[in-house]
Amino acid sequence: MQVDIFGNTRTAVPATEGIKYAGSKLKILPYIVDVIADLDMRSVLDGFSGSTRVSQALAKLGYDTTANDISVWSETFATCYLLNGKPAKEYEDMLLHLNTLKGYDGWFTEHYGGGEHDAEKRPFQRKNTQKLDAIRDEIDRMGLDAVQKAVALSSLMLALDSVDSTLGHYAAYLADWSPRSYNDLVLRMPSLFIPEGTNTVHRGDVFECIANCEYDLAYFDPPYGSNNEKMPPSRVRYASYYHIWTTVVLNDKPDLFGKANRREDSRDRVSASVFEEFRKDADGHFIAMKAIRKLLNETNARYILLSYSSGGRATKEELIDILNETGTLRRAIDIDYRQNVMASMRWTNEWINSDADHHEYLFLVEKH
Repeated sequence: MQVDIFGNTRTAVPATEGIKYAGSKLKILPYIVDVIADLDMRSVLDGFSGSTRVSQALAKLGYDTTANDISVWSETFATCYLLNGKPAKEYEDMLLHLNTLKGYDGWFTEHYGGGEHDAEKRPFQRKNTQKLDAIRDEIDRMGLDAVQKAVALSSLMLALDSVDSTLGHYAAYLADWSPRSYNDLVLRMPSLFIPEGTNTVHRGDVFECIANCEYDLAYFDPPYGSNNEKMPPSRVRYASYYHIWTTVVLNDKPDLFGKANRREDSRDRVSASVFEEFRKDADGHFIAMKAIRKLLNETNARYILLSYSSGGRATKEELIDILNETGTLRRAIDIDYRQNVMASMRWTNEWINSDADHHEYLFLVEKH
């Protein structure tokens, strides 16, 4: 426990780690932990786990944590952190071996490695993709079990994330090399821990994950699309933003397209999520909001904690209606990213600072 400057006792927020991620909940983790601290619960679901920072925190707090996401790279991070049962020293020889490999020109270097004066923009300098080629091929040859492989791949993704030349996603690359891209790729030990609870990792559609399952708390942070009508949906879809992590994990050398060399299966018509849907139905309601209503209604949990952004597709009235249908609102929090402050929300038809940008809302509902 920690005591803030006002003398209030708060639950300490466990340290987490992850890649640069547009949907990261790192900044609001203290508020998530605070909102759930006094709830009587044991089992929790992180339904859209992404970089797994929330799942890591929940598991470190001792909850029986289920991490779910449709992305194979998210499953890899979750396996590394939530399912590990060994001290970090057990993986030292493995990472040392991988770090001593000599790099070479392989598939990743061909498509994602660049040089100082190359006209084509790439996400990594060639020296680092050469190391990537050697390390990734060796991981497949080592006969590792699921957790060992997840630790190796997580270390590799974290290392690549620290030497990239991007703004934090892989739909486009910087015109000039970033300062960090000149650093050498070096695998480091992920921040492993041995969980106290019983954890589960699931990869698939969130509706599959909640079917026939019961939790004390379900946390949902859906990958909502922008409410800017002029923004094409492909600009906000996570499969296109983080396609390279899928390829690093699968090492499947997929067919590619476009200037960013995206995977063919990251095209919008293939990888679109209903929660990122930008269209409205015949009645004029956003399809994404219908999916959220369905998700909350079908989730078998005593409590639901929902994150939502002021930039999402929901209208105030629509989201209020959905939450009222689901259960009784126990707490609502408005987090101002620009000022890094939190305010309790009055439960009326107006949201605090409802016209401001970069606000995140947390709604804790006790289901009927």
